[in-house]
Amino acid sequence: MHSPRIAVIGAGVAGLVAAADLARAGFTVLLFERAATPGGKMRQVSIDGRAMDAGPTVFTLRRVFDELFDDAGDSFERRVKLTSASLLARHAWNSDQSLDLFADVEQSAHAIGEFAGQRDAQGFRRFVAQARRVYETLDRPFMRAARPTPFTLMRRVGLARAGDLLNIQPFVSLWRTMGGFFKDPRLRQLFARYATYCGSSPFASPATLMLVAHVEQAGVCYLEGGMHELAVQLAALATRQGATLRYACEIARLQLHRGRVAAVQTQHGERIPVDAVICNADNNALAAGLFGAEVRGAVRSTAPPARSLSAITWNLLARTEGFELAHHSVFFSADYRAEFVDIFHRRRLPSAPTIYICAQDRCDAGTATAQPNERLLCLVNAPPIGDTHFFDTAEIDTCKARVLRTLLNCGLKLHPQGGEVTTTPTDFNRMFPGTGGALYGPASHGWMASFKRAGSRSAIPGLYLAGGSTHPGPGVPMAATSGRLAAACVGTDFASILGFHPVAISGGMSTR
Repeated sequence: MHSPRIAVIGAGVAGLVAAADLARAGFTVLLFERAATPGGKMRQVSIDGRAMDAGPTVFTLRRVFDELFDDAGDSFERRVKLTSASLLARHAWNSDQSLDLFADVEQSAHAIGEFAGQRDAQGFRRFVAQARRVYETLDRPFMRAARPTPFTLMRRVGLARAGDLLNIQPFVSLWRTMGGFFKDPRLRQLFARYATYCGSSPFASPATLMLVAHVEQAGVCYLEGGMHELAVQLAALATRQGATLRYACEIARLQLHRGRVAAVQTQHGERIPVDAVICNADNNALAAGLFGAEVRGAVRSTAPPARSLSAITWNLLARTEGFELAHHSVFFSADYRAEFVDIFHRRRLPSAPTIYICAQDRCDAGTATAQPNERLLCLVNAPPIGDTHFFDTAEIDTCKARVLRTLLNCGLKLHPQGGEVTTTPTDFNRMFPGTGGALYGPASHGWMASFKRAGSRSAIPGLYLAGGSTHPGPGVPMAATSGRLAAACVGTDFASILGFHPVAISGGMSTR
């Protein structure tokens, strides 16, 4: 009996998850990855023989991966060693102003009370409760549902809870809403920053994005081996389920027959007949014709002004002095609005950037390495113009000088040792073509932005979509969810084949 052959393009989180689900369901799965290792943006670099994460660094929503492994008859807990973080992040504005947030709400409220007063401590409690309500309203009927529209969302929520949809505040910016919770402008800045987790400006994105705060508050974990270890374990799961993974193998073209996907062609000219394709690449790569002119119309392109944030990152080994880093530390710019005006309107690097540092050898207990130098990832937001602008050495050096000046103002001095790996929007565009370096697909600006994201099914029969540029959006657990949604759609569409059953996914996902 014919087992449908499915090609998955891209071994990022979404592609790996889709491959595991489809192989478990009985499909013949071939996963193609242009890089030499799995992970996509969840990549590693090595400096002086020490590997470190160079992509996502925050692990949340563990239940997404518990469900994936459970459905496969496996155990995520057994495969990946996790440690729950009690300290979520450390924040600083200068050498005299810093604030820690904790997994324990009351511990954070106490810290905020000491930092900004009891009024804002109570505002934080209200914010946490509201963020939870927003998440619970949207979790199943939106984030776990395929291709929602405003009308299907209303139907899934139901008339009895229609008021909940207005309470998620889709028509008000996150920045404005934070002013209702926090009097202190520093706290408004801190909690509005959650928009950047989706690659967006807090001044243009809806208050709905406060749900990201609940996701983080619900639990952040450290992974032994770093975030790249998650990609390694997802690849191993897909392989155990029966998927075939081909690395250093780029798909150059998708071929159609009678308007339906019929084959993939590698960069070396190998033609492989398939029954369907899940494309785990940025949708703009399809729209730009990077997989062939035949499939350009599969999905709408994202215009450059609608792209999400890019970044400049530095991976380095360094000795630190002064400010005590946490695993996650944020150093805020003095003028937050100016930062996003620079990026999204002037299309240039911010003159006063906010800086994120992941100190990968630290956890709640502080420095956990016997090495004299720490593994650090430093990141600043940047405009997604890597396809039209080359970030030269002088521009990067200027940005780095601004970063070091801000860090020094906060009391942190870095003493780099050995080499560094710098990644610019130009580099990100080269690694992820068609994006301009945008790391999160389209920006979540305006109340309709989330509904405009492509769903799992493209406009071309047999071609499905997954990844951070598709619904439900960017971030590791959301990308994994998109992979499961795409696999579920394939399973449903092939269910009529004799002896075949659609993919079953726990958690109430709907493919309607």
